Amino acid sequence: MLEDDLKTQLKAYLERLQRPVVLVASVDDGAKSAEMLELLEDIRALSDKVSVEVSRDDAHRKPSFAITSPGQDIDLRFAGLPMGHEFTSLVLALLQVGGHPSKAAPELLEQVRNLEGEYRFETYFSLSCQNCPDVVQALNLAAVLNPGIHHVAIDGALFQDEVEAREVMSVPTVFLNGEVFDQGRMNLEQIVARLDTGAAKREAAAIAKKDVFDVLVVGGGPAGAAAAVYAARKGIRTGVASERFGGQVLDTMSIENFISVPHTEGPRLAAQLEAHVREYEVDIMNLQRATALTQDADGVTTIQLESGASVRGRTVVLATGARWRQMGVPGEDEYRNKGVAYCPHCDGPLFKGKRVAVIGGGNSGVEAAIDLAGIVSHVTLIEFDGKLRADEVLQRKLRSLSNVRIITSAQTTEVLGDGKRVNGLVYRDRVGGDSHRVELEGVFVQIGLLPNTEWLKGSIELSPRGEIVVDAAGRTSLPGVFAAGDATTVPYKQIVIAMGEGAKASLSAFDHLIRSSSPAAVAVAGAEAATA
Repeated sequence: MLEDDLKTQLKAYLERLQRPVVLVASVDDGAKSAEMLELLEDIRALSDKVSVEVSRDDAHRKPSFAITSPGQDIDLRFAGLPMGHEFTSLVLALLQVGGHPSKAAPELLEQVRNLEGEYRFETYFSLSCQNCPDVVQALNLAAVLNPGIHHVAIDGALFQDEVEAREVMSVPTVFLNGEVFDQGRMNLEQIVARLDTGAAKREAAAIAKKDVFDVLVVGGGPAGAAAAVYAARKGIRTGVASERFGGQVLDTMSIENFISVPHTEGPRLAAQLEAHVREYEVDIMNLQRATALTQDADGVTTIQLESGASVRGRTVVLATGARWRQMGVPGEDEYRNKGVAYCPHCDGPLFKGKRVAVIGGGNSGVEAAIDLAGIVSHVTLIEFDGKLRADEVLQRKLRSLSNVRIITSAQTTEVLGDGKRVNGLVYRDRVGGDSHRVELEGVFVQIGLLPNTEWLKGSIELSPRGEIVVDAAGRTSLPGVFAAGDATTVPYKQIVIAMGEGAKASLSAFDHLIRSSSPAAVAVAGAEAATA
């Protein structure tokens, strides 16, 4: 089942086990059960601390297996084979059940241990979903820490009947005690904030007490991370307020143009960004959405947060990034996660054998159509322009596929459904003016990005497209406020460019500080002179 090099790596990890681990398999006579048993036997052979037990008569999903340890009250299970993106989730679960400590913040771990009540979580994932491992790993860890938390991670492609019955049309989808808890990427901190209702209020109170920062970064994507590192290395007081560290990178499947790194994946890069920032004395405030910006007569900028707290900076770097652009047509919001999706890699397997549409003829749209064509029965690609805008090599591949139809000069005007799920869409022929209906079960929207800047309207200069207007040094229309990354007017929205712009904006903020007359700036300037 496992290749030799993977076995070698896994064996090294399993040497960290501090207590016995028992893999309890629930199987039938099917091929997938046999495949799962082969995987478990491969794991068992790599460590004398791992054993396998097999049951054919229990009530659990088949194939599935629990990971537990004698004397420990742990209820953690995988339904299916956790390969692909979920193999890391399997390795972490083995280690954590086996007593290897988590690297999560101690205060967060203690918060999980202190949760009271019974929480029965079920997470539906797909093996190609890069968003799913964060959720699976978070809930697995919670199940290890707290005996009142139970978790089963379910491969939606393998348990298709269950997915249909529970109307799961997007992954990850999490059920809590039989009811939908949430959909999409979540980390442990976000999940605990949902369960511990007083956590947000306590965090807001703590943030409100913080002193003014020399450099306050708003946003935790590549631009924000670079800005934070460059500021912290100057030895000045640096803070980061971020809704989710990693930003849009978390939703990126494969990264092959990040210079010096031939290939990586978004979630991995996001974790590396946060780890790098945490090497410095940076005050990271996660799960914080900015709602307003004001500046007083002394040039101190205040960022109001959705939690009710506010943070202040003598300088501010805005690096709020962007999000997927929506079509803005009737039915889109109503059927989000009920057939309307934005991540073909994550949700594609749930539409196996069905008809879908991809909206958008750029690189993202054409790549999505190519990927989906290998899973679904038919793909209709709809492009507003008179021709596709994707690279020619991608267009050639797309046109070679027999189950793809390309419609150009078409404007999607409505997403249709039966109240529970999508069953079609309507588009208008921009040449002839006629409207047409397409029967289908899924719509994947791939029409570019929208800057996260609505909250800045009226306080700072924005372009007609909503981007923050910046000059060559990253300066905005407000003194002491700088911006970087996909939220700005800088062209070419690329990770490597965002990082460079973040560094530039941070250096500009530092230059502003040492040229200002604030007490902090004078102290900084003095320190600079003393070490010159």
